[in-house]
Amino acid sequence: MSSLSLNRRTFLRASGITLALPMLEAFGKVSATPPKRALFICNTLGFFSPSFYPKSTGQNYKASEYLSLLDRHRDDFTVFSGLSHPGQGGEHQCEMTWLSAARNPGRDGFQNSISVDQFAADQLGYVTRFPSLSLSSDGVKSQSFTGNGVMIPAMARPSQVFAKLFLQGKPHEVTREKQKLGDGRSILDSLSDQRSRLLRNASQADRDTLHGYFEAVRQTERDLSEAGVWISRPKPKVDAEIPEDVADKADVLGRIKLLFQLLPLIIQTDSSRVISIVVQHNHGIPILNGVDSEHHNLSHHGRDPNKIAQLKLIERAIVGEFDQLLTQLKSYEEGGGTLLDHTLTLLGSNLGNAASHDPRNNPILLAGGGLNHGGYQAHNQTDNTPLSNLYVRMLQEIGIEADSFASSSGALSW
Repeated sequence: MSSLSLNRRTFLRASGITLALPMLEAFGKVSATPPKRALFICNTLGFFSPSFYPKSTGQNYKASEYLSLLDRHRDDFTVFSGLSHPGQGGEHQCEMTWLSAARNPGRDGFQNSISVDQFAADQLGYVTRFPSLSLSSDGVKSQSFTGNGVMIPAMARPSQVFAKLFLQGKPHEVTREKQKLGDGRSILDSLSDQRSRLLRNASQADRDTLHGYFEAVRQTERDLSEAGVWISRPKPKVDAEIPEDVADKADVLGRIKLLFQLLPLIIQTDSSRVISIVVQHNHGIPILNGVDSEHHNLSHHGRDPNKIAQLKLIERAIVGEFDQLLTQLKSYEEGGGTLLDHTLTLLGSNLGNAASHDPRNNPILLAGGGLNHGGYQAHNQTDNTPLSNLYVRMLQEIGIEADSFASSSGALSW
């Protein structure tokens, strides 16, 4: 059979995820369609709704104040209202469930569920050096959670992200990393050897728990094995200098800019196909002319015109950085299109109205991915459509056969 006749999704389904990487290497020169990626960007303090949403729907909407900043990309994105996750709340606790849709964050006994970026990474496997990357404008807090509800720490220093992705370690460092993987496998093998003995003396409930545990062990072994393959491979070389980290926590725009500037390098080198970025709310008073109050405080504006004016300065600046990101992604040609054409790029927030901690009616903008864009889709403002419906659509667009995710009721179409 000619390699040209193979359909990518059929090949993955028939042959298993472990054959995805050889397929990509072998078919890369004959395939005109690069792989698709998913990028999730969350501004945790939301966007001021009157400045974000247009007043009319459809393809011919008049751009709002914020969308006018993205006017040159109008045909490259779609705006959505009336989307949210059901069962949210807990003031800012819904930050941690924006990618997972787990209900009742912040309540006693709450345990998060897997986030959509990690679900996608698990499905894709090690087709890239890093199945996923979680980035943050400040600190290790992320929105990425494993199937067991454990948060994956975010990387907040662009210099460390750059080094991890593009700087090749010295021979002894590579050897040390290989040894770590080898040690991990031997430990897991030892645990697996004890499986029969544990199961013989366990109750039925404990057996069920142990079966789940050992399945997780087997998955970890597979992950370690696949990760080990990448240790020996040289990292991609890029024509860029190591970014100089922004030390001042208040310079949130400088931090966002550096993170956004890394994205084309990550995508172009196929270092990861699933990336999440969280813009935190705890930066203090942003370094921005005309702003003299903390971002968090301004988000609780109480309809004070002065606070709203300052809040809009911050949010306009954030949207402006997103405009630059879209411009960068469109400036790189790839497979007869651009990086943006092959990258589903989601900008949004877990809060529809930060002033009242309202998690309904999330501001959502989806760009790129080769979809039919250019309009404003308004869903029911009272009975919201599950945001997870959009996640399902994104999963499908990047080649994952998923009919549902979390609280979804189907795949969003427009």
